[in-house]
Order: sequence, then C-alpha cells, then structure tokens
Amino acid sequence: LALSVGLRPGRRARGGAGEVYAGIVGDAAERCELRGRGSRAVAGAKIDTVEVVGPAGKRGQAVGGEGELALARVAGGRLGAVLAGRVGAEEAGVVAEGEVVLDVPGDDVVAHGNVAAVHRSWGGTGRVVDARLGPTEQPRRHATVASLLGIRHLVLCINKMDLVDFDRKRFEEIRREFDDFATRLEVHDLTCIPMSALQGDNVVDRSAEMKWYDGPSLLHHLEEVHISSDRNLIDLRFPVQRVVRPISSSDLHDFRGYAGQVASGVLEVGDEIVVLPSGFSSKVEAIETADGPLSEAFPPQSIVVRLADELDISRGDMLCRPHNQPTASQDLSAMVCWMAEAPLRPGAKLAIKHTTRWSRVLVRDLQYRLDVNTLHRDQVAGELQLNDIGRVDLRTQVPLFYDEYRVNRATGSFILVDEATNATVGAGMLLRTTG
Repeated sequence: LALSVGLRPGRRARGGAGEVYAGIVGDAAERCELRGRGSRAVAGAKIDTVEVVGPAGKRGQAVGGEGELALARVAGGRLGAVLAGRVGAEEAGVVAEGEVVLDVPGDDVVAHGNVAAVHRSWGGTGRVVDARLGPTEQPRRHATVASLLGIRHLVLCINKMDLVDFDRKRFEEIRREFDDFATRLEVHDLTCIPMSALQGDNVVDRSAEMKWYDGPSLLHHLEEVHISSDRNLIDLRFPVQRVVRPISSSDLHDFRGYAGQVASGVLEVGDEIVVLPSGFSSKVEAIETADGPLSEAFPPQSIVVRLADELDISRGDMLCRPHNQPTASQDLSAMVCWMAEAPLRPGAKLAIKHTTRWSRVLVRDLQYRLDVNTLHRDQVAGELQLNDIGRVDLRTQVPLFYDEYRVNRATGSFILVDEATNATVGAGMLLRTTG
C-alpha cells in the first residue's frame, strides 16, 4: 500500500512552501499498522467501538494481542469508508487538516499503480521494510522506480524493530545494505528510520525503546523535509486548456482569455511571452481566477490569461518565454512503463496525451528493457510486458513541446492511450534527445 500525505498550498511546512507529498510503500499489514498509529496520533481520532468495517465491507474485531487496540484494522476500515465516499475525512479522523491520502496497491502485480502514485509525490517517497527480512527485491524495485521518476527524497522505514528487540546492529546492517544499492541510483537524500508501527515507536514521537537512534520520527521528517527547491519555478510553461469567449454576455463581449494550469515557472502581468507552435509574441495583460485577478501565478494554480494582442491560440498550444522555450520535436525518446496485458512492440500505433496536447504516435524502436531489480539493460528484448519499463523511441504526428522529465515533470511526462478501447496503456518520462 502507498500512502501520500501532503500539505496543500497555503499550509506552509517549515522546510518549504507548497505541496508536500510522501508516498509510503510496503506490505499491506505493515502499512496498515503504520496508517493506524499515524492516523490516531496525528488527527486525534476518537475510536469508540471495537467493531469496524474493513475496506472490503467485512466486519471484524478491532482488538489486537493482549487486549491492545488493532489500529491497523480500525484505520483500514475508517480510511476505506473515506475512499468509498461514505464519510468525510474529517469525520473519520484519518488525516489531519489539509493532508491528502493516496492509497494504492504496491505489489508486483499492479506496479504501475506505484508509478502513478510516486509520480504525484513531491516531497519524497518511502519504503516500509520488515526488520527481520531486510531490503528484499520489492523495496529495491520501488527505489529504482522512485529514482527513474526523479524523486529527490527517499525514506527507508525499517519496521517491526520490536521483533528484533530494537537491535541497533540489525538496523545498521539493513541501512548499510540499502545504502550500497542506493549509491547506484540518483537518490539525493536517503533517510533511514527504525520503527515499530504497532507500538508507535518513531512514527509520530521519538521512541523510548531506541535511545541509540538520534534521528527524527517519521512524521517529523515528513513535516520538516525541505522541498522549496524541488519545483521548477524557472522555466515558464503554460499549456492552454481552453479558450474562454463568453459571447453570451454583453459586458464581456470582447473578452478573450486562455485557461489552463501553470505547469512550471512564474507568470506575471506585463511579462512578454511567445506562443508555440505559431511563434507569435505578446504581453500578459491580466491574470484572472475564480477568486479575482492576480499579479502573478505559479504552479499548480489554474488561471485565465489575457494577452495584449488577439492571437490565434487553441487548446494544446503553449505559452513560454521568448528566450526559454521547450524542445519542439516529433521524434521522442522516453522511459515507458507499460500498463496493458497485451505487450508493447515496435510498430504499434497509439494515441499520446502530453500536457493538453493530443497526437497519434508510432513506436519506432525498443532500445532496451530495464530490469528494475538489478538495473540490467536487456537490449535483446523485443517487447514490453505488463509492468515492464523500457526505453522506447517514438514518432508523433504533430510536434510536442517538452522538457526532459528530470528537469520538468509536468512537460516531461505523458500517457499512451489505446484508441480502440480508450484505455491508458502506458506512462512515459521523456529523455533528452541527441541530434
């Protein structure tokens, strides 16, 4: 299960402003233990029943060993009710105000769910491992996926320390083993936290059982992690989603605005911009929102931009700065996570959605399939199976305006769609092309 807890814009973390996300992946039992302990302590949930309804609708006793409250089952049922829409998050007491919970399977069968969850994580991602087993293949796989997706902060939660008598030596063994693996990945910030989620050790507060550990608790680390520099506020990218022309209103008969979400950079009134693909230039006359005008806008705000000139702009076009433009090309190279039962082979024809722009795309070549367990590149692979990740060369029908994924997630990612079924069959991360 993966949990994403975030601070919305307007709720500032000490480490930085903006959204903070932390995806935590682990076995179902371990995640539910952590979720139960964290939700009660963080939100102050008042649990007044010993019978709860689980995510599958089954009832069960919420009492653990030796009469202890089984927080895993309580939180599972309460969060399941929230996700099903039966109760609100505040009523259920699952998360604190302003936090976002994203709960997806994290096992091998649905690894593409992990890719989607980690892609939406901004602050970082974490992996819960059993202190008895250490980092098995699954945490290595998830760390590799996080690295491919450009996650800057990785937390290794070494759970069930109570079952190894809170042994510091065992913690150091697991930490060193994972450190050796992480050095082969582009992980900028790795934090290892010993925990006992069942008893709440180092989840919300520091543990009295592990006085040898002088690092932060998990919650403290998530709240204090520095993310101010993680978002791209330099390269202005504004994909146009809709042209706003309220011609039915006599007061706004001449109004012409361009609606969309700021993908990256900062847009200010008076800024000079250029429109792609036409190349026409203009100046920002006004920035409108549902709450009134703004003098500047930044990601991920949704706005309506008014320009000083009337230009031929439509959905899929992009506003950027004249001297800071994205790459415009029909030939793409990307790391693709395949999400369909039918394999992906060279010669396949699909639809691609990149920002607000749609196009048809041809799979020209499969350069290699990546073994996410060993990082080995299989260059003789002829196809990508379900949950495989590989480097693919693509050719689109119209040019796309993109940046490398590691530089700009919003303009460096895309999805592939089967035109026959309208199903999303792949997700991609664009790479820098040469030549």
